[in-house]
Amino acid sequence: MSALSDLSKEIATCKCCDLYKNATRAVPGEGSENSQIMFIGEGPGLNEDQQGRPFVGASGKFLDHLMASIGLNRGQVYIANVVKHRPPDNREPLPFEIAACKIWLDRQIELIKPRMIVTLGRHSMARFFPNKLISKIHGTAEIRDGVIYFAMYHPAAALHQGNLRAEIEKDMLKIPGLLAELDKETSAVNHPIQMSMF
Repeated sequence: MSALSDLSKEIATCKCCDLYKNATRAVPGEGSENSQIMFIGEGPGLNEDQQGRPFVGASGKFLDHLMASIGLNRGQVYIANVVKHRPPDNREPLPFEIAACKIWLDRQIELIKPRMIVTLGRHSMARFFPNKLISKIHGTAEIRDGVIYFAMYHPAAALHQGNLRAEIEKDMLKIPGLLAELDKETSAVNHPIQMSMF
């Protein structure tokens, strides 16, 4: 049993906020413990709540398509959300709910140690890019302490606003190049990584 599996069991019994009261089950996250890339959305929807897995509805199918466009599948990444139980009626998670769940996301990041964190949607973005607008920073990245933080629209945005689909697809295509850039920076001898904006 891995540390990540043990953590998922803890998350399954979480009662840190009231979201668990109306949820069918927790949705801790899934993927490889050795993932280079971690995708972080906002919260489970109806399908996720029923199956206990992240991004399994329509937006999940689009995320699968996006990952396939750069040669990735679910087994090669880790997918999680900022809250682990479905908010009632698919409403957005509230600040205190996100704060209550922060401990779980922090521990997931600590265990996985991803080289890249991709934020999906503004609630996830706000955690890593506070006081920014997703319309302004989507498709941009910052390197902090050897980790790339990359902001994207939530895949569901393409389902509600068809004009965003091409933007989201274009942003996803930047990921391999960003990882290659990080490789170059980290392999340079005695070259400290500076925060940079792509």
